[in-house]
Amino acid sequence: MTSPFVPPSDTRDTGATGRKGLLTEHIARQLEQRIRAGEWPVGAKLPSERELAVQFGASRNVIREVLRRLEATDLIEVAPGRGSFVAEQSSAQARGYDALYRTERPTVRQLIEARIPLEVEIAGLATERATDEQIDAIVQALDRVESAGDVVDKAREDLRFHDTIAAACGNPVLRTMLASIGGMMFEMMLRSNSDPRIGEPGVPHHQEIVEAIRARDVGLARERMREHLALGLRTYGPDLDVGLDLMASRHIETLLGR
Repeated sequence: MTSPFVPPSDTRDTGATGRKGLLTEHIARQLEQRIRAGEWPVGAKLPSERELAVQFGASRNVIREVLRRLEATDLIEVAPGRGSFVAEQSSAQARGYDALYRTERPTVRQLIEARIPLEVEIAGLATERATDEQIDAIVQALDRVESAGDVVDKAREDLRFHDTIAAACGNPVLRTMLASIGGMMFEMMLRSNSDPRIGEPGVPHHQEIVEAIRARDVGLARERMREHLALGLRTYGPDLDVGLDLMASRHIETLLGR
Protein backbone atom coordinates (compact mmCIF):
# COMPACT_ATOMS: atom_id res chain seq x y z
CA MET A 1 0.00 0.00 0.00
CA THR A 2 1.13 3.52 -0.69
CA SER A 3 2.40 5.16 2.49
CA PRO A 4 0.33 8.05 3.82
CA PHE A 5 1.69 11.48 3.02
CA VAL A 6 3.47 13.02 5.99
CA PRO A 7 5.59 16.14 5.44
CA PRO A 8 9.22 15.62 6.45
CA SER A 9 10.03 16.74 9.98
CA ASP A 10 12.27 19.75 10.37
CA THR A 11 15.42 19.71 12.48
CA ARG A 12 14.72 21.95 15.46
CA ASP A 13 16.81 24.99 16.26
CA THR A 14 16.76 26.41 19.78
CA GLY A 15 14.16 29.18 19.65
CA ALA A 16 12.36 30.46 16.55
CA THR A 17 11.29 26.89 15.76
CA GLY A 18 8.11 28.01 14.07
CA ARG A 19 9.91 30.51 11.85
CA LYS A 20 12.44 27.90 10.81
CA GLY A 21 9.67 25.52 9.75
CA LEU A 22 7.96 28.24 7.73
CA LEU A 23 11.23 29.31 6.12
CA THR A 24 11.95 25.70 5.17
CA GLU A 25 8.52 25.44 3.54
CA HIS A 26 9.02 28.75 1.74
CA ILE A 27 12.42 27.87 0.26
CA ALA A 28 11.49 24.28 -0.60
CA ARG A 29 8.43 25.47 -2.49
CA GLN A 30 10.46 27.97 -4.50
CA LEU A 31 13.10 25.41 -5.44
CA GLU A 32 10.47 22.82 -6.30
CA GLN A 33 8.70 25.28 -8.59
CA ARG A 34 11.97 26.12 -10.35
CA ILE A 35 12.78 22.44 -10.85
CA ARG A 36 9.31 21.61 -12.17
CA ALA A 37 9.47 24.65 -14.49
CA GLY A 38 12.63 23.23 -16.05
CA GLU A 39 14.97 25.97 -14.84
CA TRP A 40 17.35 23.16 -13.91
CA PRO A 41 17.11 20.19 -16.30
CA VAL A 42 17.52 16.58 -15.23
CA GLY A 43 21.08 16.01 -14.07
CA ALA A 44 21.79 19.69 -13.44
CA LYS A 45 23.66 20.54 -10.27
CA LEU A 46 21.91 22.85 -7.83
CA PRO A 47 23.83 25.73 -6.23
CA SER A 48 25.84 24.74 -3.18
CA GLU A 49 24.43 24.90 0.36
CA ARG A 50 26.44 28.05 0.96
CA GLU A 51 25.17 29.71 -2.23
CA LEU A 52 21.55 28.82 -1.45
CA ALA A 53 21.95 30.08 2.11
CA VAL A 54 23.17 33.44 0.82
CA GLN A 55 20.49 33.60 -1.87
CA PHE A 56 17.62 32.99 0.56
CA GLY A 57 19.11 34.64 3.64
CA ALA A 58 18.86 31.39 5.60
CA SER A 59 21.18 29.28 7.72
CA ARG A 60 22.88 26.26 6.20
CA ASN A 61 20.90 24.08 8.63
CA VAL A 62 17.69 25.33 7.02
CA ILE A 63 19.09 24.68 3.53
CA ARG A 64 20.10 21.15 4.52
CA GLU A 65 16.54 20.50 5.69
CA VAL A 66 15.21 21.91 2.40
CA LEU A 67 17.47 19.58 0.43
CA ARG A 68 16.40 16.61 2.56
CA ARG A 69 12.80 17.46 1.78
CA LEU A 70 13.45 17.68 -1.97
CA GLU A 71 15.38 14.41 -1.83
CA ALA A 72 12.49 12.75 0.06
CA THR A 73 10.14 13.72 -2.77
CA ASP A 74 12.59 12.35 -5.38
CA LEU A 75 13.09 15.75 -6.99
CA ILE A 76 16.83 15.71 -6.37
CA GLU A 77 19.60 13.23 -5.65
CA VAL A 78 22.25 14.18 -3.11
CA ALA A 79 25.74 12.85 -3.82
CA PRO A 80 27.98 13.20 -0.73
CA GLY A 81 30.95 15.37 -1.54
CA ARG A 82 29.62 16.28 -4.97
CA GLY A 83 26.40 18.19 -4.39
CA SER A 84 22.70 17.96 -5.23
CA PHE A 85 21.42 17.08 -8.70
CA VAL A 86 17.99 17.20 -10.32
CA ALA A 87 16.62 13.68 -10.51
CA GLU A 88 14.79 12.12 -13.42
CA GLN A 89 11.06 12.18 -12.74
CA SER A 90 9.72 8.65 -12.96
CA SER A 91 6.52 6.78 -12.18
CA ALA A 92 8.09 5.86 -8.86
CA GLN A 93 8.31 9.50 -7.81
CA ALA A 94 7.00 9.97 -4.30
CA ARG A 95 3.53 11.52 -4.25
CA GLY A 96 3.35 11.39 -8.03
CA TYR A 97 -0.39 11.97 -7.96
CA ASP A 98 0.16 15.22 -6.09
CA ALA A 99 2.30 16.49 -8.95
CA LEU A 100 -0.32 15.31 -11.46
CA TYR A 101 -3.13 17.11 -9.65
CA ARG A 102 -1.13 20.32 -9.52
CA THR A 103 -0.85 20.49 -13.31
CA GLU A 104 -4.57 21.40 -13.26
CA ARG A 105 -3.94 24.22 -10.75
CA PRO A 106 -6.62 23.11 -8.26
CA THR A 107 -8.26 25.70 -6.03
CA VAL A 108 -9.10 25.59 -2.33
CA ARG A 109 -12.77 25.06 -3.23
CA GLN A 110 -11.95 22.10 -5.46
CA LEU A 111 -9.87 20.42 -2.77
CA ILE A 112 -12.66 20.84 -0.22
CA GLU A 113 -15.18 19.44 -2.70
CA ALA A 114 -12.95 16.38 -3.15
CA ARG A 115 -12.31 15.89 0.56
CA ILE A 116 -15.95 15.98 1.66
CA PRO A 117 -17.22 12.75 0.04
CA LEU A 118 -13.91 10.97 0.67
CA GLU A 119 -13.46 11.84 4.34
CA VAL A 120 -17.14 11.63 5.27
CA GLU A 121 -17.08 8.02 4.06
CA ILE A 122 -13.79 7.38 5.87
CA ALA A 123 -15.24 8.75 9.11
CA GLY A 124 -18.34 6.57 8.82
CA LEU A 125 -16.37 3.40 8.15
CA ALA A 126 -13.88 4.16 10.92
CA THR A 127 -16.77 4.56 13.35
CA GLU A 128 -18.12 1.15 12.33
CA ARG A 129 -14.83 -0.73 12.14
CA ALA A 130 -12.16 0.83 14.37
CA THR A 131 -10.70 -1.37 17.08
CA ASP A 132 -10.32 0.00 20.59
CA GLU A 133 -6.59 0.37 19.90
CA GLN A 134 -7.28 2.36 16.75
CA ILE A 135 -9.68 4.65 18.61
CA ASP A 136 -6.98 5.21 21.23
CA ALA A 137 -4.59 6.11 18.39
CA ILE A 138 -7.09 8.65 17.05
CA VAL A 139 -7.43 10.23 20.50
CA GLN A 140 -3.64 10.40 20.83
CA ALA A 141 -3.36 11.95 17.36
CA LEU A 142 -5.82 14.66 18.40
CA ASP A 143 -3.79 15.31 21.57
CA ARG A 144 -0.71 15.87 19.40
CA VAL A 145 -2.59 18.37 17.23
CA GLU A 146 -3.70 20.32 20.28
CA SER A 147 -0.25 20.35 21.88
CA ALA A 148 1.73 21.24 18.74
CA GLY A 149 3.92 24.26 19.35
CA ASP A 150 3.96 26.03 15.97
CA VAL A 151 1.94 26.23 12.78
CA VAL A 152 4.09 23.82 10.77
CA ASP A 153 4.05 21.16 13.48
CA LYS A 154 0.33 21.70 13.99
CA ALA A 155 -0.39 21.25 10.28
CA ARG A 156 1.77 18.14 10.23
CA GLU A 157 -0.06 16.64 13.22
CA ASP A 158 -3.43 17.68 11.75
CA LEU A 159 -2.59 15.70 8.62
CA ARG A 160 -1.57 12.71 10.73
CA PHE A 161 -4.86 12.97 12.65
CA HIS A 162 -6.87 12.59 9.44
CA ASP A 163 -4.63 9.74 8.30
CA THR A 164 -5.12 7.95 11.62
CA ILE A 165 -8.88 8.02 11.06
CA ALA A 166 -8.31 6.72 7.52
CA ALA A 167 -6.15 3.89 8.88
CA ALA A 168 -9.03 2.91 11.15
CA CYS A 169 -11.60 2.77 8.34
CA GLY A 170 -10.30 -0.63 7.25
CA ASN A 171 -10.11 0.25 3.55
CA PRO A 172 -6.55 0.71 2.23
CA VAL A 173 -7.86 2.12 -1.04
CA LEU A 174 -9.58 5.01 0.72
CA ARG A 175 -6.51 5.63 2.85
CA THR A 176 -4.31 5.70 -0.25
CA MET A 177 -6.72 8.07 -2.00
CA LEU A 178 -6.50 10.43 0.96
CA ALA A 179 -2.71 10.15 1.02
CA SER A 180 -2.56 11.14 -2.64
CA ILE A 181 -3.91 14.61 -1.82
CA GLY A 182 -1.90 14.94 1.39
CA GLY A 183 0.45 17.58 0.01
CA MET A 184 -2.43 19.88 -0.88
CA MET A 185 -4.17 19.18 2.44
CA PHE A 186 -1.00 20.16 4.27
CA GLU A 187 -0.99 23.53 2.49
CA MET A 188 -4.60 24.15 3.52
CA MET A 189 -3.81 23.13 7.09
CA LEU A 190 -0.92 25.57 7.28
CA ARG A 191 -3.43 28.30 6.51
CA SER A 192 -6.30 27.06 8.65
CA ASN A 193 -4.10 26.46 11.70
CA SER A 194 -2.57 29.95 11.60
CA ASP A 195 -5.51 32.12 10.52
CA PRO A 196 -7.93 32.83 13.40
CA ARG A 197 -10.74 33.53 10.95
CA ILE A 198 -10.54 29.88 9.83
CA GLY A 199 -8.93 28.07 12.72
CA GLU A 200 -11.00 29.30 15.66
CA PRO A 201 -14.44 28.33 14.24
CA GLY A 202 -13.07 24.85 13.52
CA VAL A 203 -11.47 24.22 16.90
CA PRO A 204 -14.36 22.16 18.36
CA HIS A 205 -14.78 20.00 15.28
CA HIS A 206 -11.86 17.61 15.79
CA GLN A 207 -13.02 16.80 19.31
CA GLU A 208 -16.62 16.35 18.13
CA ILE A 209 -15.48 13.94 15.40
CA VAL A 210 -13.51 11.89 17.92
CA GLU A 211 -16.42 11.83 20.38
CA ALA A 212 -18.76 10.55 17.65
CA ILE A 213 -16.30 7.82 16.65
CA ARG A 214 -15.86 6.76 20.29
CA ALA A 215 -19.64 6.62 20.69
CA ARG A 216 -19.89 4.43 17.56
CA ASP A 217 -22.44 6.89 16.17
CA VAL A 218 -21.91 6.53 12.43
CA GLY A 219 -24.42 9.19 11.38
CA LEU A 220 -23.02 11.76 13.80
CA ALA A 221 -19.40 11.03 12.81
CA ARG A 222 -20.28 11.61 9.17
CA GLU A 223 -22.15 14.80 10.02
CA ARG A 224 -19.30 16.16 12.16
CA MET A 225 -16.70 15.43 9.49
CA ARG A 226 -18.86 17.08 6.84
CA GLU A 227 -19.28 20.19 9.01
CA HIS A 228 -15.54 20.30 9.67
CA LEU A 229 -14.60 20.18 6.00
CA ALA A 230 -17.41 22.43 4.77
CA LEU A 231 -16.27 25.16 7.17
CA GLY A 232 -13.65 26.24 4.64
CA LEU A 233 -16.39 27.03 2.10
CA ARG A 234 -17.62 29.72 4.50
CA THR A 235 -14.34 31.04 5.91
CA TYR A 236 -11.76 31.20 3.12
CA GLY A 237 -13.36 34.22 1.48
CA PRO A 238 -11.64 35.39 -1.75
CA ASP A 239 -8.97 32.68 -1.36
CA LEU A 240 -11.57 29.98 -1.93
CA ASP A 241 -11.12 30.18 -5.70
CA VAL A 242 -7.38 30.90 -5.68
CA GLY A 243 -4.96 28.15 -6.70
CA LEU A 244 -3.66 26.20 -3.71
CA ASP A 245 -0.02 26.82 -4.59
CA LEU A 246 -0.54 30.58 -4.78
CA MET A 247 -2.65 30.68 -1.60
CA ALA A 248 -0.05 28.72 0.37
CA SER A 249 2.90 30.75 -0.92
CA ARG A 250 1.19 34.06 -0.10
CA HIS A 251 0.26 32.90 3.38
CA ILE A 252 3.73 31.58 4.22
CA GLU A 253 5.26 34.86 3.08
CA THR A 254 2.73 36.76 5.24
CA LEU A 255 3.67 34.68 8.29
CA LEU A 256 7.35 35.32 7.58
CA GLY A 257 6.66 39.05 7.39
CA ARG A 258 7.66 39.36 3.75
